[in-house]
Amino acid sequence: MDLKPIKTRKIYEEIVDQIRKLVTSGELRPGDRLPSERDLAERLQVSRASVREALSALQMLGLLDARSGEGTYIRQVNIESLVAPLAWVLYMEKDTVLELLEVRKIFEVQAVALAAERANLEDLQELEDALHMMYQDLQTEQLGEKADQRFHFAIARATHNTIFIHLMNVLSDTMERTLQASRIKLYEGSDMPRRLYEEHVTIFQAIQHRDISQASQLMYSHLAGVEANYAVVS
Repeated sequence: MDLKPIKTRKIYEEIVDQIRKLVTSGELRPGDRLPSERDLAERLQVSRASVREALSALQMLGLLDARSGEGTYIRQVNIESLVAPLAWVLYMEKDTVLELLEVRKIFEVQAVALAAERANLEDLQELEDALHMMYQDLQTEQLGEKADQRFHFAIARATHNTIFIHLMNVLSDTMERTLQASRIKLYEGSDMPRRLYEEHVTIFQAIQHRDISQASQLMYSHLAGVEANYAVVS
């Protein structure tokens, strides 16, 4: 294996990147056993603590399988492990929320267009259930983040595109973590919850009527508004 000495500050991230590249190139294949922690530390010229941290991160990403008493092995690559590096980047980069919101505009505008084209009766019912949950939260002055997440994830499912669904799972989980404090501040003494609920209703109606253009325009406007409001309160 062509492992290179580490010279950057974020040492364990560099280790993660090197091992991921070896998997991507095919030099490391599913079922292959990694060298021991000590061997990796010596070959990379880093501390064993850094190697341990990197291996833990790779396990979290689903790329490694640590077997007690046997060693650490490369797992079978699947859709989850392809999406996982994005989850890792979003987790590590703490100041990319506005960039993430920009990505959502690109991603979800296309997703809602596909949903308007492909949604079946089950998909429409799931969207309607999410709206009902959102309305109930509105009546009880709840933040409604779970209902919001459910609605947007239902749109991803309605695309009937597996990769869209997995990507939405990463994005929605990250948004939930990063925007929680801002959502609380944004909702204090404002009509924002009702306005957002109404925006979701109009998006649903566009999907229901198979109006691809209208659904896309409404989604873009909705996410642009969220982005603008986040910039104000952050």
